[in-house]
Amino acid sequence: MDEYSGAMGSDADVAALASIVGEVEAAVVLLTAAQVAEVRALAAAGQLAARQAAGSPAAMRAHDMALRSVAAELGGVLRVTDRTVQSRIDEARDLVEHYAATLAAWESGRITRGHVRVITDAGSVLVDASPERRAEFEAAAIARCERDTPNRVRSEVEILAERFAERSFTDRHRDAAAERRVRVVPGSAGMSDLIATLPTVIADGILDRLTQQAQTVIDSREPGDAGSAFGANGAGDASGAGDSEPDRRRIDQVRADVFSDLLLAGAPALDPTATGDGQGSLGAIRAQVQVIVPALTLLGVDDGPADLVGRSPIDADTARCLAGNTHSWARVLTDPVEGTVLAVDRYRTPWPQRRFLRARDQHCRFPGCRRAAIRCEIDHTIDAAKGGPTALWNLAHLCQRHHSMKQFTRWKVRQLPGGVLEWTSPTGRIYREDAPAPPVAFTPASIGTTAVDEPPPF
Repeated sequence: MDEYSGAMGSDADVAALASIVGEVEAAVVLLTAAQVAEVRALAAAGQLAARQAAGSPAAMRAHDMALRSVAAELGGVLRVTDRTVQSRIDEARDLVEHYAATLAAWESGRITRGHVRVITDAGSVLVDASPERRAEFEAAAIARCERDTPNRVRSEVEILAERFAERSFTDRHRDAAAERRVRVVPGSAGMSDLIATLPTVIADGILDRLTQQAQTVIDSREPGDAGSAFGANGAGDASGAGDSEPDRRRIDQVRADVFSDLLLAGAPALDPTATGDGQGSLGAIRAQVQVIVPALTLLGVDDGPADLVGRSPIDADTARCLAGNTHSWARVLTDPVEGTVLAVDRYRTPWPQRRFLRARDQHCRFPGCRRAAIRCEIDHTIDAAKGGPTALWNLAHLCQRHHSMKQFTRWKVRQLPGGVLEWTSPTGRIYREDAPAPPVAFTPASIGTTAVDEPPPF
């Protein structure tokens, strides 16, 4: 056997590989059929919502409420949030209604799902184009996608779309700039990505300024602190020595730290609240977060993570720093078995009920929603207009989206003892939403002898 025969394997290996390839091909056919079927079903759901809202005097609002309701129903089955389902419905309708040829090419196996994404993303610039121009673009794009992989044809298809676009790039940039925003994507190990969608010139300018400021910080180091500012690959050099604690931060770390300092403590240059003889009020605004810290972590007995409500766990050092700098905090007494909130110590709080509900709910109480309670509205389960009292057993946090959905769609909710919400969807499905068990639990020394409104002994 020569070296090439050994590398290729035996005839049995080749036959086994051929069988595996056949199985993969068959699986891809089945998967494609299922994905296309899902797209068509989601598009049908969106079209159903549109029909439900047809003829309503407030068509836009009625359609949005109908779509939210349908998305929430599907979200309960798919076990994802209704926002995610609504986004998928919009994408499915766009594909079914505006890219029929692309969907057919995908269904027949001529192109892949990745190619479909390339075509629809690039085709978004043709929103004002005539059906004939869109069809011409789609046919040319499919022909290009059949010849190569999605990542290789992307730029070619985007350039192709620009040739068919009715509006200029400048006009479309103005519209895109109107959608600028900032969002947080939770990560792991207590970290998150803060993403700002900005005009490219502004984004490049921000990065350049942060780089200059970070470089100035690095250049100000004492000789021997951390070596040169940049290593051979452009990353900060972590070497260095000294009697005092050396600054060993790399350029990326310094950039991130300067970015955080500017946003958390800096005053905006453009402040409409400023007066001629003083700074405005925007610079005095500080961030607000809702954190639940276990008592042992707070006291430094252990380093267990705290809970940044609505986001993710955070490390013990950060939690203790936040607790030490805050002006007020609430102690939560929970049931030692069930974990439900029994009472809340109220310290410098003018809204006892709000404090209690914030501690009990932690986030929006619609199934699957994790928007933090401090970003939600307190809803009367039985509407106040219908005689519902402003009592703890009739109150719960709902984000604006799900508060509106409760008011304007057929979703119904009732509150059971212990803060349990029982949601009934328009099709009659029931979803139970238990009050979340908080990580903080102050357990009485002797169950049954300590009153729930008395602080437990330490």
